[in-house]
Amino acid sequence: MRKLKLQMNITVDSFVARPNGELDWMKLEDWDDEVNNCVNELIDSSDIIVMGRKMTDEFVNYWIKAVENPESSEYEFAKKMVDTPKVVFTKTLDESPWANTVLAKGDIGEEVNRLKNQTGKDILVYGGADFVSSLIKENLIDEYNFFIIPTAIGRGMTLFGKLEDKSLSLKLNRSQSYNCGIVFNTYLK
Repeated sequence: MRKLKLQMNITVDSFVARPNGELDWMKLEDWDDEVNNCVNELIDSSDIIVMGRKMTDEFVNYWIKAVENPESSEYEFAKKMVDTPKVVFTKTLDESPWANTVLAKGDIGEEVNRLKNQTGKDILVYGGADFVSSLIKENLIDEYNFFIIPTAIGRGMTLFGKLEDKSLSLKLNRSQSYNCGIVFNTYLK
């Protein structure tokens, strides 16, 4: 069975975005080659990306623009982002406006388990915060990969708020610090 792997950037005070979803605190140009290699390892271990509808438009458009510039340092990674099939979870769209993307409109648990039971590499989750919170609430994520950015923003969107009265115990599988100040932690459930 394939694993559902979350990859998220998170602040040192545990937020994934500002209150209205702003990501201005995350400066990808500050990442070093070692961090980029780690990100590439994650994407190379998967053959499907899953996301919530709210994040998809910005995500897809960003990487399509990056592919338009073959001289860009992001070009090779952008090609992976564009070429990897995507499954977008939505309750509002009837058809996908994005290439290489299909919609999942059913029960989140049933849809994710259907994907996990297909043959292939693992499945990578990129977000957004509300969608990931729903996956966490339903206990669907098998591996949590957090890039902890050395920035605090005081308040914003969190991932674990929907747990309510439940708890989630995770086991640290890997921890790596990088010269640029980012710490990468992998947790297994």
